[in-house]
Amino acid sequence: MRSDVSAPTVIALLTDFGTSDPYVGIMKGVILGLCPTAQIVDVCHEVPPHDVLAGVLMLRGAYRYFPSGTVFVAVVDPGVGSARRAIAAEADGRTFVCPDNGLLSGVAKETSIVRAIELTNSEYFLPRVSRTFHGRDIFAPVAAHVATGTKLDVLGPEIDDLVTIPLSEAVRTADGWEARVIYIDSFGNAITDLREDAVRDTDVRQLRLSVAGTTIVGLSESYAAVREGEPVALVGSWGYVEIGIRDGSAAERLRVRRGDAVTVSSRRVEALE
Repeated sequence: MRSDVSAPTVIALLTDFGTSDPYVGIMKGVILGLCPTAQIVDVCHEVPPHDVLAGVLMLRGAYRYFPSGTVFVAVVDPGVGSARRAIAAEADGRTFVCPDNGLLSGVAKETSIVRAIELTNSEYFLPRVSRTFHGRDIFAPVAAHVATGTKLDVLGPEIDDLVTIPLSEAVRTADGWEARVIYIDSFGNAITDLREDAVRDTDVRQLRLSVAGTTIVGLSESYAAVREGEPVALVGSWGYVEIGIRDGSAAERLRVRRGDAVTVSSRRVEALE
């Protein structure tokens, strides 16, 4: 089943397992047992437990920064042991191994899924598959086999009906956008669903953002553009408008939560005062 490769393959792991239990380390052990030359990268293991949407956003924000040929193992899997399918998919020169529960929805928004395979060939799993740890027993070994040259064709039948999750997008209004907070990061920054390209032709100094009873005027270039403790809005590294507090947490200070509405007006500030 194995074939040698001339250069190490990157295998990138994204899970909700945390690091206080041995689950991530066990997956790495399985991978290295089958593909000793793999370069394993931890994207994140602190996805909120069972939060598939957060996993979607993290995978969407991360995958393009990895080299072509990377194999991603994404395991946020509240349906483990159920009838949900295990899959491998190719997109943008990379392979994604994960449960078919919508985790690829963000990737599919950014690029085309070239093909997807349902993982049914147990020859590429561990000999014993538990009902609670498919990250160890299915996804990790499959990723290792792909990294050593195994073709997707032998892993199972091709499918064209991947599960998808509707992704929130800011809605254009007469004078701006109605947006929502889609993620709160570990710094307490509130990332909205208003994308950078939506405001590209707007005078961002005139944007007026209102969320949770707080109004912020203009998009700043950086967090350092405002004084310590002040709220700030800017385009973050994921390409979305986000709201934060200089040297603080918007989630704590402004009591912003995921799902909160954000009203964004592009009318001149003077006309509103």
